[in-house]
Amino acid sequence: MEILEAFDLTGSYRDAAELAGCSHHTVARYVTVREAGGQLDQVAARPQLIDEYLPKLHEWVKHSKGKIRADKAHEKLRGLGFKGSERTTRRAVHEAKLDYQLGRIRVHRPWVTEPGMWLQYDFGDGPIIDGRKTVLFCAWLAWSRFRVVLALRDRTAPTVFAALDVTLRKLGGSPTYLLTDNEKTVTTEHIAGMAVRNPQVVSFARHYGVTVHTCEPADPASKGGSESTVKIAKADLVPTDTNLLEAYDTFADLEAACEVFCDDVNGRVHRVTRRAPNAMLAEELPWLHPVPKVPHTVAFGLARTVPARTPMVALDHAQYSVPHQLMGQQVWVRVHGQGPDEKVIIVHVGPAGPVEVARHSRATPGSPKVIDAHFPPQPAGALERQPKAKNAAEAEFLALGGGARMWLTEAAAAGTTKMRVKMAAAVALSKLGDPVAVDWALGHAAVNSRFAEADLGSIVSHHARANAGPRHQASETRSLTQGTGAWSALLGTPNEPEPVRPASSDDLAAVVIDEVLS
Repeated sequence: MEILEAFDLTGSYRDAAELAGCSHHTVARYVTVREAGGQLDQVAARPQLIDEYLPKLHEWVKHSKGKIRADKAHEKLRGLGFKGSERTTRRAVHEAKLDYQLGRIRVHRPWVTEPGMWLQYDFGDGPIIDGRKTVLFCAWLAWSRFRVVLALRDRTAPTVFAALDVTLRKLGGSPTYLLTDNEKTVTTEHIAGMAVRNPQVVSFARHYGVTVHTCEPADPASKGGSESTVKIAKADLVPTDTNLLEAYDTFADLEAACEVFCDDVNGRVHRVTRRAPNAMLAEELPWLHPVPKVPHTVAFGLARTVPARTPMVALDHAQYSVPHQLMGQQVWVRVHGQGPDEKVIIVHVGPAGPVEVARHSRATPGSPKVIDAHFPPQPAGALERQPKAKNAAEAEFLALGGGARMWLTEAAAAGTTKMRVKMAAAVALSKLGDPVAVDWALGHAAVNSRFAEADLGSIVSHHARANAGPRHQASETRSLTQGTGAWSALLGTPNEPEPVRPASSDDLAAVVIDEVLS
């Protein structure tokens, strides 16, 4: 501007050059450009050492699809005889990449969302708790920018659909569309560029009245809202060296941290809308349609069919019992919690809706978890076999009562011979005398293992005699036990010994019989 000012003052190239301190050729060039309406601030192009290598440089950039590094390009140029500096090469590579990207870069258009239309969700790696990885489920309602972050144990279909059910209930309604990645829980494969939906997600979408869409493979920019939610959630919830968060002791601590995070981000003003997502969600609720009262069955876990004869279901090669009334029906099994609080929950959906039918702690293969109330009373087996009459004679003997049944059981276990003959003798004896006494005698014989041929008659006759008259009792005067009179000399208290009457044979027999019966 000083050059042009000096020329306007003097009207001479040389005089203006003398006043501005430059060459008169420079003054002439600037005056000519101004008169032609050109750009005075544009740097004059000068030949450079790299000019002859620019075609090769553009070829390398195109071949690498704009990925080549400037230092690698400089090494290649030096091999071709280039003598310039690396700085010159870096400038040339930068300009070549700009030329290559022109027309190839993706231009993003602002997304003007409608209320109640779109919900995006994605996943992020959560912190490690008790040596196991966790997952952060991150959902983003597009219009209100409302975020829901949940802690998950895995990314299986039951867990993901349960998280979606919880998300929709937190929002208070279901949107029209769900947008997510092409995971196996949503897309099984691609045929001719078309995503083939997982039948489970189709059933889930029909249950909640939503349409599931997936973005292009390896194209995170098509769901930037959920991607941003994942980035923010990981920065605030996953312990790193930058945020100085302490490790979580339990899975419940991570769940509580997710609740606090959601309350924080949804309560502060968003930088784009300049409003809090909580306030905008209240306006968006009328545009959301109601959520079904009963969740979809896939949210309850993995489907299992209870075998027709064994009320046990399997999960991770371990078995868990269910009520025997559910044999032949379908139940859903899922895992809740982590570490010592980890539980296996089994749900059955009947006419009255979903009902939790069993809750077990984790089992290991080969050691099933069984609840006794889930099984009916077991029939008598080999270890608890009960007598059952097969003919008239056996029925007549067993009709005597419990003593007869006990005698038959114990006699069979002892290997008694001629049992049928002894059973017939017992029936005949019951017809001649008192059947109740015979049944009592059979039970007494079973308890004392008396299975000889004459034992039953002996017990019956003795029982009859004992009930007919006074029972023989052993006394001090008729006892066979040694007395204590010999101790009196040692104790210094002389006592005259009592005369002891010799015991008769009848007395000895009475004592022996009483001892046996007792």
